[in-house]
Amino acid sequence: MTSNTLADSYDIEVRSGKRFAFGENWARFLTQLDDARVREAERSLQQLLGISDLANKRFADIGSGSGLFSLAARRLGADVVSIDYDPDSVACTTELKKRYFPDDPRWTVERGSALDNSYLQSLGRFDVVYSWGVLHHTGAMWDALANVASLVSPDGLLCVSIYNDQGRGSVRWLKVKQLYNRLPSGLRFVVLLPAALRLWGPTFVRDALRGNPRATWSRYYRDRGMSPWRDVVDWVGGYPFEVATPEEVFDFYRARGFDLIGMSTCGGGLGCNEFLFRRGSGSH
Repeated sequence: MTSNTLADSYDIEVRSGKRFAFGENWARFLTQLDDARVREAERSLQQLLGISDLANKRFADIGSGSGLFSLAARRLGADVVSIDYDPDSVACTTELKKRYFPDDPRWTVERGSALDNSYLQSLGRFDVVYSWGVLHHTGAMWDALANVASLVSPDGLLCVSIYNDQGRGSVRWLKVKQLYNRLPSGLRFVVLLPAALRLWGPTFVRDALRGNPRATWSRYYRDRGMSPWRDVVDWVGGYPFEVATPEEVFDFYRARGFDLIGMSTCGGGLGCNEFLFRRGSGSH
């Protein structure tokens, strides 16, 4: 798929309300990014992968978004390839590279699609393939999950996180997301504000009863170095939107020669289930 074809498809999808412009959200996040958040992203990546560094490893960030975790991987010593379908996300990742690793040949930023398997195959194999909270936004999640699996080297690691299937709850959120993206940008607050209250209201009340209503909000970024408000916008607007149960993801990758070595679920509720797989040495 050529860059012009990608651009045309993306623009049509956004204008028609079929896709959320994630990159615009990430561009605002970069104005808040500081060294403390970068260090937290590094720490969370180390913890997630169970490693101290990524020296002499190839790391693919599929759906790089802000570029924060591409940056974290590069700072941990990896050779990094960052790809995203959204042009503003590509620009954000490129900006982070300029800030921290200008003219570095060991970090490549490209525009591409997780649904373009021919393009992905041209990238080669990787020791770590990382795609956090991305593939359920492609419009063809199971195809994307299969495509990224083919990038993982034998004995390599695959980290994905996928929205949890809440049954009727997921259907309701799908309708919210569809409405948000169909509205003119100036009216989207009528969906965003009630949704934000639904997402964070109980937490604020609980923290207020403990004497600090902003306690959870203030320490939110420590988990992944991310902004809580930008994540709210990302969640409410995030469309296309697909979901899966933990069992479905596990079975899908087991059938493709992957072993589950780590998993963190959202307890059957709202959010992502996170998986770390290792590809068997005999897999192709």
